[in-house]
Amino acid sequence: MTEIPVRQLRDETSLPAIGFGTYPLRGDEGTQAVLSALDAGYRLIDTAVNYKNEDAVGRALAETDVHRSDITVTTKLPGRHHGYDETLASFEDSRQALGVDTIDLYLIHWPNPSVDKYVDAWRAMIDLQKDGRVRSIGVSNFTIDFLTRLAAETGVLPAVNQVEVHPYFPQDDLIAFHADHDIVTEAWSPLGKAAAPYNEQVIVDIAARHGVTPAQTVLRWHLERGVVPIPKSGNADRQRQNLDVFGFSLTADEVAAISALGTPDGRLFGGDPTVHEEM
Repeated sequence: MTEIPVRQLRDETSLPAIGFGTYPLRGDEGTQAVLSALDAGYRLIDTAVNYKNEDAVGRALAETDVHRSDITVTTKLPGRHHGYDETLASFEDSRQALGVDTIDLYLIHWPNPSVDKYVDAWRAMIDLQKDGRVRSIGVSNFTIDFLTRLAAETGVLPAVNQVEVHPYFPQDDLIAFHADHDIVTEAWSPLGKAAAPYNEQVIVDIAARHGVTPAQTVLRWHLERGVVPIPKSGNADRQRQNLDVFGFSLTADEVAAISALGTPDGRLFGGDPTVHEEM
């Protein structure tokens, strides 16, 4: 079984260097996919209220032989639940759906700027962490401006910002900001969305040089950039393949060549830092 390195977070907790995404796996299919991922060696499981599969993930947590303390469970607060009291209530619903006492990483799913209650939601999450009900707190789909406002109004920066990152949308400026402020970048859709960057010839050629698949090459590109990718697959063989990315490394030139596939804002390929499936 692959031994996964960990990333240290600003709040003195840690996060596996790669995770398992669960959207849009639901019901028995979702439970079996999570069980398969845990069996393959994944120890970071990512879900959300809006994925409508917290219950499926919870069943897998109850059925697996992997000890609960070895699993990092992430879920997310939906935009419609922003506000201080609303966040506390939503958290309790998520905790019960997952069947856990503590949520390891709790994220604001997106800033929902038209409602403008994400700072109140963040204050509630700070208190959840102080109370020990959440180990780490973070956000998802936040831009630099949104992150800066959190720090200015609460004095607390997120430990994690989970955003769309892939070779067509490398997010160089945001990742640099994260690095400067000790925020770990997580990547949703790390292998791309509608367009598949791993079919690009430059990635195919790099993969051939290392004797790995193009998808493994893209996941390794994330790791080389300090990003925690969260690939999703219900296929057990693909799950194991996606996890097998620690036995090789890319050169700086190879990383740069893959990053060069990106566009400034990613919108050519559907990227938008404030948009996510079913937020």
